[in-house]
Amino acid sequence: MEAKAIEAHLSRPLALYLTQAFDICSSLAADVVLHRIESVWWWVRAAVLVPVVKAAVVSCLVMSVMLVVEKLSMALVSLYVMVFRRTPEKVYKWEALSWDTELGSSAFPMVLVQIPMFNEREVLSVKEFRQREQSIWFKHMHPFGFAVLDLMSPHPLVTWDLVQKECERWLRKGMNIHYVSRDNRNGYKAGALKAAMELDYVKKCEYVAIFDADHQPPCDFLMRTIPFLIHNPKIALVQARWMFVNADECLMTRIQEMSLNYHFKVEQQSGSSTFAFFGFNGTAGVWRILAIQEAEGWKERTTVEDMDLAVRATLQGWKFVYVGDLEVRSEVPSTYKAYRYQQHRWACGPANLFKKMAWDIIKAKKVSIWKKFFLVYNFFFARRIVAYNVTFFFYCVVIPLSTFFPEIKIPRWGVIYIPTIITVLNAAGTPSSLHLTFIWVFFENVMSLHRCKAVHIGLFDAGRVNEWVVTEKLGNMLKTKPVVNAAKNFQKTFWERFLFLEIAMGIFLFSCASYDYAFGTNQYFIYIFPLSISFFIMGLGYVGIYIPVAEQVNALCT
Repeated sequence: MEAKAIEAHLSRPLALYLTQAFDICSSLAADVVLHRIESVWWWVRAAVLVPVVKAAVVSCLVMSVMLVVEKLSMALVSLYVMVFRRTPEKVYKWEALSWDTELGSSAFPMVLVQIPMFNEREVLSVKEFRQREQSIWFKHMHPFGFAVLDLMSPHPLVTWDLVQKECERWLRKGMNIHYVSRDNRNGYKAGALKAAMELDYVKKCEYVAIFDADHQPPCDFLMRTIPFLIHNPKIALVQARWMFVNADECLMTRIQEMSLNYHFKVEQQSGSSTFAFFGFNGTAGVWRILAIQEAEGWKERTTVEDMDLAVRATLQGWKFVYVGDLEVRSEVPSTYKAYRYQQHRWACGPANLFKKMAWDIIKAKKVSIWKKFFLVYNFFFARRIVAYNVTFFFYCVVIPLSTFFPEIKIPRWGVIYIPTIITVLNAAGTPSSLHLTFIWVFFENVMSLHRCKAVHIGLFDAGRVNEWVVTEKLGNMLKTKPVVNAAKNFQKTFWERFLFLEIAMGIFLFSCASYDYAFGTNQYFIYIFPLSISFFIMGLGYVGIYIPVAEQVNALCT
């Protein structure tokens, strides 16, 4: 028996021995490799990842303190103005304009009214033109001897014909109105306004009022604003407040109203009351033409030509006035796509302008060192660099990422108290929407992704730094067009509806929240889970106005 066993053992093929040897070596090698990988991971975690996340936490906490101090200071100034009724009419000399029977209209200064426009037929319908018969430009402007300029490329022809016919109608009524069309889009809005200022009849005007096509000021707009410029020779700009006619259109427009009300009631008000400076909003304002000329006119170097002009004018020693109780009707974007493009421009442009003008501000000789500090730190750095970075990196990246590192502790005041203060200050500007505060928080966190990205594009002059997309607004489209045609304009393909950057962030946040729920002790998942859902909702296109396909609309109509 023993001899047979030895013979059978020797008769095994060599390949079988090699296979067994390989299996033994592989199991040993796998254990060694896995152990080595685990050792390397713990070393990288301890030596690299934990210090990096800790540094990010410290940086974000510092930026949070900077931001909350800035917000509180602005809020206190605005509260002081409100409590003590420090209206612009009390701070500056203001006397109502009156009609002189002997001098007639010559007693009033010549005011130029400009309406820069491109491809905005939805907000510039014939119906809205007729409504303006009761508005500032047509019925109540004749004492000022005004001219209206519509500046646009010759596209589309529908808009061109509409504007031309309306201008001809008002010319027949004796109104001093002009229509100007450019054959290019060089410089976008800045290029259009720059070209308009070179026309001959501009030399006859002392002031220029600028309105976007969707803005409708009240009938006493010039009667309220022009006296500031007449009686105060150092005032260059009088800015009115926006009032949003479509704020109740959907949840997204309500949230925009909350953010913009804070911008006007707090940011603009505090800047006007302290350093007589704020960023021109590009519309609903009246400029002294001399101030524009001294500031070297409109420049096309950024997508925020309005802020660019405002900064250059204030460096020449000019003052700005914000009139908070003078409201101009306007419209906010109703589609998420239009809102993203608008916010990209509003975040990228100021960052790019800061990069280009920081040294000019420091070298300026006609303003005090305190105003220089206000411009560099408060106006640009804290509000337009720090605010967008801390909102995204801290609340959407660092806090969720810290759930994987239990040894990293974030102070309660940084996670709860400071965000609460900032949220309350922002929400207080729109008391009627206080019940939407939590939705506003998550919506703003999602939008911080695009704003933060835009800031870095502006700072580093990256690809989309000079991208200008006209903000698409619906106007009266749904009321004046057949529903089927309206739907056809806003149908989205599969790839257009789904936004993969938001979806990817949603997956990341959902993973962090799940890990924190299973293994964490900080209970951050209470905040991160809703935040991830917000990214998913917006990434899947379920935000803002969405017009379904024509068949669905027809079904609803029938």
